[in-house]
Amino acid sequence: MVFKIILLFVGAVAAFWVSAVCGGGASLVLIPILNLMLPASTVPFALTAGTVTSSVSRIAVFKKHINRQIFLWFVPFSIPAVLLGAWLIKFINPLYLQLLVGVFLVANLRRLFRPDTGTRQEGGSRPRYVTALVGFLAGFVSGITGAVGLLFNRFYLSYGLSKEEIIATRAANEVLLHVIKLAIYIALGLYSKAALYLGIAVAAASVLSSYTIPYILPYISERLFKKVGYGTMVVSGIVLLSGTAVKIADHDNLYLSTTSIGDGNEATIHWRESNFVMEYAIDDGLEVERPVSYDELPPRLREKYDGLAGGYDRVLLEKVFKFGKPPGYEFYGYKNGKLTKLEWDETD
Repeated sequence: MVFKIILLFVGAVAAFWVSAVCGGGASLVLIPILNLMLPASTVPFALTAGTVTSSVSRIAVFKKHINRQIFLWFVPFSIPAVLLGAWLIKFINPLYLQLLVGVFLVANLRRLFRPDTGTRQEGGSRPRYVTALVGFLAGFVSGITGAVGLLFNRFYLSYGLSKEEIIATRAANEVLLHVIKLAIYIALGLYSKAALYLGIAVAAASVLSSYTIPYILPYISERLFKKVGYGTMVVSGIVLLSGTAVKIADHDNLYLSTTSIGDGNEATIHWRESNFVMEYAIDDGLEVERPVSYDELPPRLREKYDGLAGGYDRVLLEKVFKFGKPPGYEFYGYKNGKLTKLEWDETD
């Protein structure tokens, strides 16, 4: 555990430095690291313990740069959303939301190569409802994953704020969210001793970063600040996608298998207790098949099943979807090692 804490501390200091330079994103950089050390359900607690400390220390350092107009429209709508997101974490797997976050971050690749026009949009020209909507979405996503970071960095970058204003305003917007999340995670039991130790390591790293970054920031131009921001979004998205995909595959028994059948090929997607089969044959084209139970058969086909099932040792049923055609059903009967296959449509 001591080695893990030291490794996390060093990585967190670097992550918070990068976060300050690009306006955010340490959380999304740290999620893949914490995923390797903790169960998915306790990662948000460890992450939030560090990010709340980061927000407090950044407010102390950059408080004169806070944009109060954004703050007053962001925070009131983010609070109920973070309560909703933290409550839903009991019922949904946060890994799937992390996967969507990764896709969104990678989608910023085009902005990385977009030429800089050199213009700056004033914050007062942006409708207030946009700020309120971003606040709600930020709170909701943060409540489930424990992070907002780079996901909404595009909002701050396009608002026309300076790099100091982005750091200060984001910290002010998010500090109350982090405090609320910590209380909710503790109340729901979504923490552990290991998560607490790792959270303290992240918190210490965030304080060190906040008090050293003012000596680095003056050497970063506004243009480079934006490019680093979008670049970090893309890199974090790739890391988050790859790490989360592996954990989902392991957690939900997700894998792909392929076989050759006659003049065609069949690919089977295994997920949890279900199989989804994609089959391609020269004559029939592409088909998608899904195992079904007896209760899912139309009444007329249940009668056919009842007349056949007794003659076989084992029976499997699949529903078949073909492009441009109504769905059908396939009956697989096994008797003494031999397979009998029957194809039905809903009018049989």
